[in-house]
Amino acid sequence: MSAEPPRDLIGYGASPPDPAWPGGARLALNLVVNYEEGAEYCLLNGDDRSETILSELGGLAPLQGARDLNMESNYEYGSRAGFWRVLRLFQERGLPFTTYAVSLALEQNPRAAAAIAAADCDVVAHGWRWIDYREVAEATEREHIARSVATIERLTGARPLGWYTGRPSANTRRLVVEDGGFLYDSDAYNDELPYWTHVGGRSHLIICHTFDCNDSRFSRAQGFDLAEHFATYMTDTFDTLYAEGARSPKLLTVAVHGRLIGRPGRIAGLARFLDHVARHDKVWVCKRENVARHWIARHPYAG
Repeated sequence: MSAEPPRDLIGYGASPPDPAWPGGARLALNLVVNYEEGAEYCLLNGDDRSETILSELGGLAPLQGARDLNMESNYEYGSRAGFWRVLRLFQERGLPFTTYAVSLALEQNPRAAAAIAAADCDVVAHGWRWIDYREVAEATEREHIARSVATIERLTGARPLGWYTGRPSANTRRLVVEDGGFLYDSDAYNDELPYWTHVGGRSHLIICHTFDCNDSRFSRAQGFDLAEHFATYMTDTFDTLYAEGARSPKLLTVAVHGRLIGRPGRIAGLARFLDHVARHDKVWVCKRENVARHWIARHPYAG
């Protein structure tokens, strides 16, 4: 059993810092599009089994040594149709967003990579593969991090400054820090504000991701069944944080996937939530890189 990374059950406690978001915003909102399709477990990617999670098929047992054509096709919906629907929704509203890009997925769809490069978004490296890195050797994971960075830079024209594996190993954060080119990582779910940690003798910023404000709940436990469920949960979360933001502003991350929220029966829930956000002032809709640079400037590591 590894003792790294250590746990922190205390955090900011009852006295979180004032983030001093730009414009005196009561809430910072970061919209995240996960682009993973084509990089999941699949025999065509050299794996010994099929993917099992985050699709219309739910958490099935993996097919060992065989292709699951239904799973592959469900993932393909995200890259062929759903991603473009989500992209249009954000662009029609003029909203900046963040893309968590799995590099092999981008490499297999140059049109999506070009659209991401042209959009008002920043790109977070989401690994070379969309797999569980607890099963991957350290040397291989290190090589995958470097390969992910190089691929995103080649396809989009900019080096990613944030990292999110999603299914990390005990080595992931240390390897990300060792790379030296990232401002932060998001492989954590334990706070509503960014915070500093110390890894390998260096200060390192964490900007937490989310599993609750996430359309993955259309395919997993405590799930959403209808677009209205998604809209209601996001709106209630927004309203609570917005009210609290009068005295203690926070960051709200909302994460979506083309193959999930991009379905016609679900996209309306995201649209209704965005319409609700638009009726409020003092909301900073921002990219994840904006959050990182703001925090580094206003709340630098204090040792």
